[in-house]
Amino acid sequence: MIARRTSDSPTLFDMPLKPDFSFERRAIKAGEWPLAGLDEAGRGPLAGPVVAAAVVLDPANIPAGLDDSKRLNSDQRETLFSQILVTALGVSFASISATSIDASDIRKASLEAMRRSLCGLPDPPLFALADGKDIPPGLPCPARALVKGDQRSQSIAAASVVAKVARDRMMIQAGMVFPQYGFEKHKGYGTAAHRDAAAQDGCADRLHRLSFAPFRFWENPAANSAEE
Repeated sequence: MIARRTSDSPTLFDMPLKPDFSFERRAIKAGEWPLAGLDEAGRGPLAGPVVAAAVVLDPANIPAGLDDSKRLNSDQRETLFSQILVTALGVSFASISATSIDASDIRKASLEAMRRSLCGLPDPPLFALADGKDIPPGLPCPARALVKGDQRSQSIAAASVVAKVARDRMMIQAGMVFPQYGFEKHKGYGTAAHRDAAAQDGCADRLHRLSFAPFRFWENPAANSAEE
């Protein structure tokens, strides 16, 4: 009889309404504190960097309303971003450029951004919780990957907010340099307006991800035929 593999994916009834501090409390009890939450923003866009953040929360001063950044609006994220910077014991973020993403792949780039963000913390943590299925390679401490971690752990939720706000601000600045693409509106995601602008004006050097469809087909039409 073949044994079934266990999964860390939470079931519907295991999911809290909002992330809590239960994973962190267990780490404190086990002597694995300080603990850093790790998350990234920007895996899906056609342009811009992928940005990751590491956050060590103060157990006695956790900002109210922490949640997966995708479930918050921009005003809520900006408010929480400021509160996290003021109250957290440590905050760090790192980015991997579009050029580096093209030279590798988005999964590896995201994990490397997480690793760099953790290494940038002022005090090294003893443990880390990483959002997703993968533990970033090369971390200087033990870690656990949590599927939907930004909806389960407040530390990961805080990291998701920091990563998202930091990346959005980068793309707003990119919109000032390249106004024809409207980065300040869509943040590099593949909206119809973004695709139309890229088709008309071409790709922005070192900002568009040329390994992503449709750009790789524009650069190499044979790739389109090979995939059909």
